[in-house]
Amino acid sequence: MLIERIYDEDLAQASYLIGCQANGTAVVVDGRRDIAVYQELAAKNGMKIVAVTETHIHADYLSGTRELAAATAATIYVSGEGGPEWQYEFDGERLFDGDKITVGNISIRAVHTPGHTPEHLSFLVTDGAFSDQPGYLLSGDFVFSGDLGRPDLLDEAAGGIDTRFEGAKQLFASLRDKFLTLPDYVQVHPAHGAGSACGKALGAIPSSTIGYERLYAWWGPYLTANDEAGFIDELLDGQPDAHAYFERMKRENREGPAIMGERTPLAELDPVTVAEGLAEDTLTFVDTRPHGKVHEGTVTGSLNIPAGKSMASYGAWVVNPEIDKNPLVLLADGREQAQELWDHLIRVGIDNVSGYVTTLAGLPLSTPRLIQPEELETFDAALVLDVRNRTEHAAGHVPGSTQLSGGRVMWHLNQLPAEGTIITYCQSGVRNSVAASALRRAGYNIVELDGSYAAWAEHQNLAASTT
Repeated sequence: MLIERIYDEDLAQASYLIGCQANGTAVVVDGRRDIAVYQELAAKNGMKIVAVTETHIHADYLSGTRELAAATAATIYVSGEGGPEWQYEFDGERLFDGDKITVGNISIRAVHTPGHTPEHLSFLVTDGAFSDQPGYLLSGDFVFSGDLGRPDLLDEAAGGIDTRFEGAKQLFASLRDKFLTLPDYVQVHPAHGAGSACGKALGAIPSSTIGYERLYAWWGPYLTANDEAGFIDELLDGQPDAHAYFERMKRENREGPAIMGERTPLAELDPVTVAEGLAEDTLTFVDTRPHGKVHEGTVTGSLNIPAGKSMASYGAWVVNPEIDKNPLVLLADGREQAQELWDHLIRVGIDNVSGYVTTLAGLPLSTPRLIQPEELETFDAALVLDVRNRTEHAAGHVPGSTQLSGGRVMWHLNQLPAEGTIITYCQSGVRNSVAASALRRAGYNIVELDGSYAAWAEHQNLAASTT
């Protein structure tokens, strides 16, 4: 048996290819939309992908299940659990608790583990050529290394009302009745790692075991004491802000993400043509450089979506493809990087990219306004906006600032003053630059706090030490 973990550093998301080496067939679990990685991995191991499935209706990225099935003719399997309000709306075989997917000598048994979502499945994997007992659990967003999938996303991002409490109770029951009934030796392979917004304290370790989590996870003592109330309180306390784009992901994943098919490689565009499109507001420019470079000068009206590990998330913070219909133009150092950047964007449903340029020459440029920490106290601002998470704000913030996380700000513009200057900051400046660029493009008068909260705190400490 082959189990390969495909990890996306951008979204801290893990998908899996499980293959039977005896007959050369494989299944992909929780795949993403840029599917070449699965096709190449299957081909490398002489396997054909015959089945695709997922643990639940995802909220943080757009599922590649339909995309991969369309490209490989694989059978789709999705959860049929959760009741009528949580059913997938596209064709596929429905899985219920105890149902199995068979791939050669491998048996993959669905285990209904609600809590993070009502329809959530985990998958118990048995290598029939080695044993008749399961040795692996793909736990999806149910159990992570050292943490659990948050049960409040349906409230935060899918329009639920107080569903977090029922979800927390379901998680407690799923742990007690399903997870902890398994042998300690069973390996646990979760769908997310550190950095994901699907939990509050995910470990970076790629896998664990039933026994290790039983002994050392924070929730273990609550289960041992059968303390459901204490468990719920601890689980719900301190969860990070949910990104507003999660609502779109949840809805599109339920309905069935659009199938792109084979994508035409991005073309390098003529800067003159791009400049004309920007002037006519028929194109949107994406500056993919770090915020320090952007602060030296950028394309007027551009979005700063920096290349790197969080590009998909940052892109979804500031581009809503259901509203923003302009094709994107990416700044890239060549076609290979442009394609890679596009791969990141399609993971959150930002498909409409017309091409790329390799230079800012010939494009309209402007320099974002900055304010130094020592100037902040005397600056007449209509609002000082903290775009960090609420937990960061609670731990320390610029006095008088208002918290609205970068992943939510463009969905809550009604909370911002229509007139006057808004000063924005995050922790170091990266998230702030993303949010500030979108606010500038939307017409707000934005001044960024240079160095953000870290620089302001350093200035305060220095001032205190000299008095």
